[in-house]
Amino acid sequence: MYHQPYYAPNNCSKNSYIRVLHASPDAPAVDVYANNNLIAKNLKYSKFTEYISVMPGNYNIKVFPANTKSNPVIDTSLNIPANKIYTVAAIDKLANISLYPIEDPRLHPSRTRAYVRFVHLSPNAPNVDITLPNGYPLFKDVGYKEVTKYIPLRPKTYTIEARPSGSDEVVLYVPNIKLSPNKFYTIYAIGLVGDTHPLQVLIPLDGNSYL
Repeated sequence: MYHQPYYAPNNCSKNSYIRVLHASPDAPAVDVYANNNLIAKNLKYSKFTEYISVMPGNYNIKVFPANTKSNPVIDTSLNIPANKIYTVAAIDKLANISLYPIEDPRLHPSRTRAYVRFVHLSPNAPNVDITLPNGYPLFKDVGYKEVTKYIPLRPKTYTIEARPSGSDEVVLYVPNIKLSPNKFYTIYAIGLVGDTHPLQVLIPLDGNSYL
C-alpha cells in the first residue's frame, strides 16, 4: 500500500506518526500522496490506513480519486511537528472536502482504565451528547469538527447512544464496544443524517496505545 522513501528511521527520536481516515461520505475511494509519494492507495470511505512513520516537516498532500493522478480533490500543505501522532481525516461532502488533522496526544496509560474521547465528523449532524443507555453523559454538546479530551472508563463492554444535545431522542445506538485496560480509543462519528451514507461510529485503537 505504501511507498516509503521519505519515512524517518524507526530509531529516530523525532519521528512522528500519521494515519489517514477517509471520512467524506459521498467521495469515492482515494489515493493519497505526500510530497508526491504514495501513502494510501484505494482508501475507501470509513477506512483508516495503518500508522506510518514520517520525518517532521511540511508536506504537500494531494488526494485523488483512486487510480488517477490528475485534478486532485484536495491539494494542501500539512505541517507535522516532531514526536507527534496524528490521524489525518478527509472530511465533509465531496463538494467541500478538506483535510483535518487530529492529534493523538501522547499520554501515560493506566493498567486499570481505558481512555476514550469523541470526534464529531458528520457535517450535517447537530451538536450531540454521547451517553450510556441510562442517559449518563460521557460527552456533552459536541459540535462538528470538535475533539473532546480523553476520559477514563473501567475496562468492559459498553453500549453508547448519540442524542441531539439536550434531547432524549436516540439517533444512533452502538452496542458491544469492548474497551481494554491500558488503551486509548477515539469514537469518530461520520456519515450524514437522513442520507444513503447514514450516521455511524468508528472506534479504532489510537496510536498512543502502542507507538
